[in-house]
Amino acid sequence: MDGDILVSRTHTATIKQGATGYLTIDLAALGRNYRKLASMLAPVRAGSVVKADAYGLGAERVAATLYGEGCRHFFVAQFVEAVRLRPTLAHDAQIFVLNGLQPGNEIACAEMGIVPVLNSLAQWRQWSTTARMLKRCLPAVLQFDTGMSRLGFPREERAELAAALSDGTNLEILFIMSHLASADDMESEQNAEQFAEMSCIADEFPGFDISFANSGGVFLGDAYHGVLARPGIALYGGAPNAGEKNPMEPVVSLDVAVVQTRTVPFGAKVGYGGAHVTQREMRLATIAAGYADGLPRSLGDRGAVYFDGIRLPIVGRVSMDSATVDISALPEGALTLGSLVEVLGPNQTLEDVGRDAGTISYEILTGLGDRYDRQYC
Repeated sequence: MDGDILVSRTHTATIKQGATGYLTIDLAALGRNYRKLASMLAPVRAGSVVKADAYGLGAERVAATLYGEGCRHFFVAQFVEAVRLRPTLAHDAQIFVLNGLQPGNEIACAEMGIVPVLNSLAQWRQWSTTARMLKRCLPAVLQFDTGMSRLGFPREERAELAAALSDGTNLEILFIMSHLASADDMESEQNAEQFAEMSCIADEFPGFDISFANSGGVFLGDAYHGVLARPGIALYGGAPNAGEKNPMEPVVSLDVAVVQTRTVPFGAKVGYGGAHVTQREMRLATIAAGYADGLPRSLGDRGAVYFDGIRLPIVGRVSMDSATVDISALPEGALTLGSLVEVLGPNQTLEDVGRDAGTISYEILTGLGDRYDRQYC
């Protein structure tokens, strides 16, 4: 992306006049992030997690970019996401539904060539019954719970599953998988515990390829990689490992327009509930984004935006459609109607906003609303 464009947009709307905010998605950076991860993983294959509309960035555009970089394995969470994505990708791209199927979606799934991740004997039976009814061998992935207690065959179902497999099946098992719960913490003991459990499962179900690593798992070492890794947040510029220098390029920037500026006296109440009371005369700017646009309410009196590298604290409660920031540190008149302030960019990362909001980068990224002018570059 041209750095001069980014700088100019800090001051004035140059792409679509009148927009209340500009969400820029750098597809070139996305591609470089994928190539970096794929290079680290080679010869292991690198898939991509594009669930939740590619973490809110637009699954069709994101998946097309990743396909162009050589990705052929795409993971979504819900069947409806797979249905939307399937027409946009070539037939050699495989789409996997991590949550498996709800009853009633089996025929459509089979007809569209989508692969369910089976998490339980109930899902196994439904998909196997569909294969018998269609008189076809249908593809599937088996997910095992290795200690997260969320999705996957629990330990008590493994013997019955193994017996069903040994008796013969009309399902083609492409690979087996599990999900790391603490891979973002490289020092967590849970990583080794889950690895040990996955090793036991591999012994119980020999002959199947394994998919294990998520974004953080890529950085845990070769033993965690299996034959297919499933990076998600790292593709989109989020830090894969907490407390470590982020090796990924930022993909998203967000600039929001000023609606109004004002000067208020000592003792003025700011925002809903009068939660903030000024301790001095203060110059304020109201910006055109609130919690409906992905700025969590918890950023009130904790978070900030930036202008020309200067931190402008959010004061008072974040509203549905707006937030108020203290601009006293700027020269008078520096911000006017339509000026843009940086929410995400060179001065503030996804992790910074997540920390200030008391949440994680995933929630910030997936929460960005649809009222911004979205630009792909």
